[in-house]
Amino acid sequence: MFEVSRIKRTAAIAFAAGALAMVGTTDAQAAGTVQGCPSGAACVYPGPDWNGGNPSLIFYSYGGHNLSNQEGMHRIFNNQTGGATMQTCLGYNGTNCEGYGAPGWWMDKNLSPINSIRLNP
Repeated sequence: MFEVSRIKRTAAIAFAAGALAMVGTTDAQAAGTVQGCPSGAACVYPGPDWNGGNPSLIFYSYGGHNLSNQEGMHRIFNNQTGGATMQTCLGYNGTNCEGYGAPGWWMDKNLSPINSIRLNP
């Protein structure tokens, strides 16, 4: 019995630590202009920070958006609404994509190997 309780407690602590390490906000918070990124858009910032609320790229339409000259670390932010997600993609035109970022999600990512960003309804 002691072993089961200890395992459950360890799993609960690990889950809580993982939840605290997640980056982003909830869907309900992804509304209005945030850090210069308009509501309904996905934005790329020129470095691993908010750049004073000045994104270098803003995408509004669903589908793949090819990147050019986006090397090194950048902040990417999904300020879309209605549950729309975004992905970073190794291929052009939104192909060979990785993971899903829900509305309100952001992360700092090396965009050197990334060739497009895909917005999904």
